[in-house]
Amino acid sequence: MRIVPEKAPEKKAVQAEQPAQPETIQETTVKTTKPLSRQGISSGFSINSFLNKEEKEVKEETVAVKTESLPKNHFTETDLQMEWNLMLKQLQKRSSFIFNAVKAFKLIKSGENTIKVLYPSDSAKVEFDKIAGEFFNHFKTKVHNHAIEVDYQRDFDSLKIEVVTKRKIFEKFIEKNPILKDLDDLMKFDLT
Repeated sequence: MRIVPEKAPEKKAVQAEQPAQPETIQETTVKTTKPLSRQGISSGFSINSFLNKEEKEVKEETVAVKTESLPKNHFTETDLQMEWNLMLKQLQKRSSFIFNAVKAFKLIKSGENTIKVLYPSDSAKVEFDKIAGEFFNHFKTKVHNHAIEVDYQRDFDSLKIEVVTKRKIFEKFIEKNPILKDLDDLMKFDLT
């Protein structure tokens, strides 16, 4: 059995009757610069625009520069090598990955206005292409010769990387001193 407490009798409040007064309401309007609700974030892809996609013609502008009016001063092999070494030093500080890829490149002046670039591999040439525009534009303005042409050639000799083992080193010593061969026969050196 559950005991429910009795409710206390409510007291009626006696209000003194007052004459009715008109209520005054102040309306204030607040203007905001930002919307109060959050706007949806667009992903940038619209299915409707994709379905109604029109073929747009992309026009490429080509700028032709007349090289007849630009200077064609003489430059030497020394100028080329100095600027290339300077570029390599800057690359070493700026991007070691590109520096390691292009440090084996050889730049040779082959004609009056021709530079031959010997590169060891195609992957190294891709890295060189990233800096080639910067280098050749700088070099052309430095030597005041804007008629320079670049000739790329693959250099298979610079790609030769010989693995030098202890056995090969010992064989080179045997060429200089043949008595070491007799010592190897006697002692049976482990040169693996």
